[in-house]
Order: sequence, then C-alpha cells, then structure tokens
Amino acid sequence: MTLIQTRTKTDKQIQLDVLAEIERDIRFKPAEVGVEVEQGIVTLTGTVSSYLKIGEAADIASMVPGVKDVANKLAVALFGAPRDDTAISRAVRSALEWDTTVPEEKIDAIVRNGVVTLKGTVEYWYQRKAAGDAIAHLLGVTSVNNHIIVAPAVRTDREIHDELRAALARRFPFEEIDVAVDQGVAILQGTIPTYRQRREAETLTWATRGVKSVTNKLAISA
Repeated sequence: MTLIQTRTKTDKQIQLDVLAEIERDIRFKPAEVGVEVEQGIVTLTGTVSSYLKIGEAADIASMVPGVKDVANKLAVALFGAPRDDTAISRAVRSALEWDTTVPEEKIDAIVRNGVVTLKGTVEYWYQRKAAGDAIAHLLGVTSVNNHIIVAPAVRTDREIHDELRAALARRFPFEEIDVAVDQGVAILQGTIPTYRQRREAETLTWATRGVKSVTNKLAISA
C-alpha cells in the first residue's frame, strides 16, 4: 500500500509546533505564551517579562512551516518595583550611545509610563532597526514606538530596481518575486513558500540603499 503524504498542516498541528518551539526556548517560562491558529494565521496571547520577548516570540512562530502570518497580542507584565521614567530615559540614552551602529546624536527619545518613543532621521534602515533593538531589552521598557525616519541617499528608481532585483534573485533563485520601484518606494509582488521567507525578502529590500519605503504584497503559496 502506498501512503500519500500531504504538505498541508492542520491548524492544530501548527499550534502544537509553535507551542513546542516556544517552550523549548530557554528565554520563555512554561505556559508564558498562548497560541491560537486559524487558517494558518497564528495569534500569540499572554504576558511576558520584557518587551524584547514580544518580538522574539513572533520570530519563533514565524519560522514554523505552515504559518502564514502572526498576530502578536503579547503584553509586558513587569515584576517587582516599577522603574521610573527618568531612570529608563538614562538607560535608553546609554544604550543608544554604546551601540556603534546607531547615530545616537540624530535620535531623540521620549519615555512615558515605560513606553519609549524614538524620533529623528537616519540614512539607513538598519540604523533605525538597531536603535529599536538596542533599547528593547531594557528593564522597565514596556513598548517601543519607533518613529525614526529613514532618509536615504538619492538614487534613481532604475538603480534601486536593478540592485534589488539582482539581490532577490541571488537570495531566492527559485521563487516568483516581482519588483517595482516608484519614487523610492519598493513594491514586492508574487508568491513565496513561507512567512519567514516573506519577511526575509522584505528585510533584504529595506537594506537596499535608496529605498524609502517597502510595500510587501508577497503571498504565501503553501
């Protein structure tokens, strides 16, 4: 008898896989994160001990095959005495100064009730991301609003398009990805097998010099 295996996973299988991946990660406590799945869309619920864990949990979930998207409803529950905003502000400024990839002199930070809002203008997308990452783990930070503007060096749409198309072809040689660039806005269309690869394609696009914004219209084929 020949067994026919399907590549499609049920929502229950996806839920169990996501839970198993989170539970095996030593950064998370048992039952710290709840997982719900509907038609391949994962919803994360519960409270975690730091803002950094919110993004980490989503990253773990996105790497599980079968996941089409992640709705992150995790919240931060701080334990012990709350840290006042002045102390958090000092820690934020110190973290930005110590990160060599962040032009901290171009970035302002506002802290209110543990919520950090970053403002300013940088030339590269990775600098904007690095600023947010540098403060996400700080004690007392419950949320980060990254309003840093990326104002890259001026390049023609054709230059951006040609470089980006070549980079995507190298990274995803077997996928159907179409690229369009309009006034520095890069638009991705087509299909890709996994949610994780969809995010990787977007990250690669943001890292292309001259890109001002990214519209990701890639669909998950699986």
